[in-house]
Amino acid sequence: MKLFLPKQHGAWAMTIIPFWLGVIDGGFIWRDIPFFVGWLLLYLATYPMLLLFKRKRISFYTKWTLIYIIPALLLLLFPLFERPSIFYFALLMVPFFIINAFYTAKNQDRALMNDFSAIFAFSIVGLASSYLSRGTITFESILIFCASVLFFVGCTFYVKTMIREKKNLQFKWISWAYHVLLLAVWFILGFWIVALAYLPSLVRAVIFYGKPLSPKKIGIYEIVNSAIFFIIMAIQVIILR
Repeated sequence: MKLFLPKQHGAWAMTIIPFWLGVIDGGFIWRDIPFFVGWLLLYLATYPMLLLFKRKRISFYTKWTLIYIIPALLLLLFPLFERPSIFYFALLMVPFFIINAFYTAKNQDRALMNDFSAIFAFSIVGLASSYLSRGTITFESILIFCASVLFFVGCTFYVKTMIREKKNLQFKWISWAYHVLLLAVWFILGFWIVALAYLPSLVRAVIFYGKPLSPKKIGIYEIVNSAIFFIIMAIQVIILR
């Protein structure tokens, strides 16, 4: 049986990076493994679940929602038993899921606000994975959340300038200004290591703009960029611990 997988390949980085930065901050415990696998399956479940709001192929999407969500919920019992209050992070994600469902129902999956909503939901898991072992929200976990949101918003701007908004000069300047501002703000705040994590994003946003890159090449470069961001942010988190 061929797996039914999400088409938004960039979402994999959003699923992985905040979670493991949170683990680095909180300190690894064995419950992080079922937590992570359960989180991945929950992400996979939300894809067909959201497509149910289009009111097409109901039985197909229901089947795949159940295939993913049942083992996801079972695995997520491990972090829940370890830290019952972690459930509040799931509640924080609900409003963003509702926003995604709204845009999916209107066939506006690529809307900017829909992307931003998903980014916030994905980034919340970084708070949860840190909280699992520490039992408290720390400055570092908040930093991870903010840095993740800002990074993936920048990725959204960049990808749109390369594909859907590649002829929109106004969008290009918004993307460039956003990346420059991010770098400047982190430096001004004294987080120069965090600022360095965003430098490759600024470089690729400017250098690659207008280049005839295929979606595949754009995706590969984004994987590299995301990996660099993760490594530098991990160093920052370790230093702050």
